Amino acid sequence: MANEIKLQTPLTSEMLEKLQVGDKVLLSGTIYTARDAAHKRLIELLKAGKELPFNPAGAVIYYVGPAPARPGKPIGSAGPTTSYRMDPYAPALMDAGLKAMVGKGPRGQSVVDSMVKNKAVYFAAVGGAAVVIAQAVKEAKIIAYEDLGAEAIRELKVVDFPVFVANDIKGNDIFKIGVEKYRR
Repeated sequence: MANEIKLQTPLTSEMLEKLQVGDKVLLSGTIYTARDAAHKRLIELLKAGKELPFNPAGAVIYYVGPAPARPGKPIGSAGPTTSYRMDPYAPALMDAGLKAMVGKGPRGQSVVDSMVKNKAVYFAAVGGAAVVIAQAVKEAKIIAYEDLGAEAIRELKVVDFPVFVANDIKGNDIFKIGVEKYRR
């Protein structure tokens, strides 16, 4: 039976060591949003030796392009996007200190290997629960790349943001384990 664990950002290797594939995690604190175009710009900054628009040490990036917020709400529907599109960029961000990514779908082997090396994790968010996920977001503000619209980098303040551990720091992968389990 999977555990339910509450974590507060920024994350540390020690916090992530106890997590196992399948654990339900409720994240609270600050997380950042970024998709493909923003990731490309972040990597260009890293290659140029420049600072990122947020401190990557212990950070969590949520792969999302949220819908516009309704009046009085910090964010609109905020379901996860497919993660493999960020695979070319994820290892460099983990090398810079990123500790967790949130999205949907499996990750490539180079990303899994980088998670083991950097003691980072990948959390899966439930795609059909975009409205529920948005309810965990208490504040949202654009901090970089406003020209990207929905794909701009946002800083989110979240309380009990619901995710599941898809890849832990030991290299376990829920997408492989789940397939094997049901193949039997």
